[in-house]
Amino acid sequence: MSRWRPPAPGSTAIITRDGFERLRAELDHLWKEKRPEVVRALAAAAAEGDRSENAEYIYRKKQLAEIDRRVRYLSKRLPALRVAEDGPTDRDAVFFGAWIELEDVDRGDTARYRIVGPDETDAKLGLISIDSPLARAALGKRVDDEFEVQLPAGPARYAVVAVRYA
Repeated sequence: MSRWRPPAPGSTAIITRDGFERLRAELDHLWKEKRPEVVRALAAAAAEGDRSENAEYIYRKKQLAEIDRRVRYLSKRLPALRVAEDGPTDRDAVFFGAWIELEDVDRGDTARYRIVGPDETDAKLGLISIDSPLARAALGKRVDDEFEVQLPAGPARYAVVAVRYA
C-alpha cells in the first residue's frame, strides 16, 4: 500500500475586506511582534547550556517553527486572494458575503450565518465557508425558499428567513 494521497481540492480564493484585513494584521503581528519575542526567548534558552534536555529550548524551537509555518502560508495566500469589494446586484438572493437567517424546517430552530471565504471561517461567529455544503446549497436562494442539504450529520431541510448584506 502506498502513502500517496491525491491533493486536497483547492479552496476558493475569495475573501471579504474584513477577513483580508484580519489576515494581514495577523501576518504583521506574527512577523513584527511574536516572532522576535520567541527568537529572544529561544536565544536565552540556548544560552543556558545543554540543549538536549532543555525543555524551554525545545518548546521555543517548536513555537518558532509554528510561527514560521503560519507566516509562510499567509505570505503565499494573501497575494492569491481576491477581495470581494462590492455586493451582488441582486441583493434579495443569497451570494458571497450575505448574512442569512435559516430555519430548520424539521426542528423549527433558526440560525444566522454569513457566507465568507474559507480563510475567514469561524463557527462561533456564524461565519461559514462558501465551500461548505450548507453555503453551496443556499447560494441563489431567496427569502421563503426551501432547500435540502446533505450535512455530515445527515440530510437537513432549511428555509431562508432573511437575507442581508453588510
